[in-house]
Amino acid sequence: MRTARLALALTLIAAPAFAASPAPQTFPGGPGAIVLAGKCTKLVVGKLDASKNCKAELASVTAPNGTVTFIFTSEGKMLGFAGDGKTIKPAANGNVRLSLNQVVSGAGKTMTGEVKAAGTCTFGNPYAGKAIVIECSAESKDSKFTGSFRTVGDQPSKK
Repeated sequence: MRTARLALALTLIAAPAFAASPAPQTFPGGPGAIVLAGKCTKLVVGKLDASKNCKAELASVTAPNGTVTFIFTSEGKMLGFAGDGKTIKPAANGNVRLSLNQVVSGAGKTMTGEVKAAGTCTFGNPYAGKAIVIECSAESKDSKFTGSFRTVGDQPSKK
């Protein structure tokens, strides 16, 4: 009886050490919004370079239908690069690539415009605990759009 209690106690003490580790977080993940801290290194719309005043955070929004949008902000205006999350494919250096089908724009907290565009966003997983770069470029029939953002390596925050 005493041996049985000792065995049970040892099992309970050792169990946490052998418990399965949590599943790795995926990015961009399921529906919702997250914010990444870092430095916006480039934001260009046509001939307008908005890089200087580009905000030091980038939003990643995944809609219930699977659309993934990376949103850059400069002087209260937003520019989002959007594509179907099902198109994410492996790219070089452990990154992945999202095919884009539109660019969205807005001001404040509301997206008000969208234009069909073709392009890609290439990015790593910010949950891996190191700095990553998110680079997006797209072209519509009338304009080119480019955004680049480097995270500081912190975990994204949910919004």
